[in-house]
Amino acid sequence: MFDFDRILSRQGTSSIKWDRYAGKDIIPMWVADMDFPSPPAVTKALKKRAEHPIYGYTHVPAVFIETICGWLEQRYSWKVNPGWLVCLPGLVTGINISCRAVGEEGDEVVTTIPVYPPFLSAPENFKKRCLTFPMLEDGDRWVLDEQRFRDTIGKNTRLFLFCSPHNPCGRLFTREEQERMAAICLEHDIIICSDEIHCDLILKEESGHLPTAVLDEEVARRTITLMAPSKTFNIPGLGCSFAVIPDKSLRQRFLAAARGIVPHINVFGYVAAQAAYNEGREWLDAVLVRLRQNRDAAVDRINGMPGLRTLTPEATYLLWIDCRDLPLERPAAFFEKAGVGLSCGRDFGTPGFVRLNFACPPSVLERGLERMERAVKKI
Repeated sequence: MFDFDRILSRQGTSSIKWDRYAGKDIIPMWVADMDFPSPPAVTKALKKRAEHPIYGYTHVPAVFIETICGWLEQRYSWKVNPGWLVCLPGLVTGINISCRAVGEEGDEVVTTIPVYPPFLSAPENFKKRCLTFPMLEDGDRWVLDEQRFRDTIGKNTRLFLFCSPHNPCGRLFTREEQERMAAICLEHDIIICSDEIHCDLILKEESGHLPTAVLDEEVARRTITLMAPSKTFNIPGLGCSFAVIPDKSLRQRFLAAARGIVPHINVFGYVAAQAAYNEGREWLDAVLVRLRQNRDAAVDRINGMPGLRTLTPEATYLLWIDCRDLPLERPAAFFEKAGVGLSCGRDFGTPGFVRLNFACPPSVLERGLERMERAVKKI
């Protein structure tokens, strides 16, 4: 029903992912979007809306809010009041608004490393200090180091930027892990901004994502949850996301920080998101099967290469690869020369690693892994 094996050319589409290496024999496996066609229902809905030749200013459709609330309740047993929702043109926008809304200039924002790069840059955009503590490798998974978390918190720490599921480590945090993290934040009067954009991309079978705000009412009152259909249904270019903020005072601060600088979502963003949530579930189930197959193939292959090591991600479509056993100062540049474009670990706050996006047709993944293997065997 859905063909995830077919290679679709993205040349001429102004693709950030592919145009980075335009004219070069380099397979782009870096930025987090899929090389799979989006759900057919999305394409159908966009075509239908495009037939109406007026594309004017658009308010938030009431049915869209209802759809989000229904999705969150069905998938996460999270009963969200429609008034808690704030629609946004992008999740990175939500991260930056959170940094602007919480605390004052000179205050501190704490986060893990490695982590999605905007976590590291957003605090500085608003003259706040970014404090980091490293994730801990514990057997076959990466975990939050609670003691280092406590040790990193300063007297002016006001905000914790939390990535759940984690990008780039692929962790699906348990209730117990999140409860301990939340307890530390409550103890130190810290607001939690939880980026949960990968929440629907769960690769660990018979497991599910737990939104941080679902832990209990006290945690919910101190949490800004950021979500979007963009990663789930491969529609990031259509710019539609949302924040869930149960506490009225915190929500008002968030809205005030956004006022005058954050644009509205465009009409096609709403149309695509609505269609994806309402009619994209079969597609999502199917793409998860392909992602699990790709993940397993990539993990096995990477761990068989000399000098490389990776842990099996429980969520996302990203591999975090440890290259520190290789004599390389710049692993990403090394693999780029070998014909594979990967994300540089330095951008995530952790040199010596690279991030690989395996959301592509299996034949493309195989070619990329072959090039990586040939390159490391030459060292």
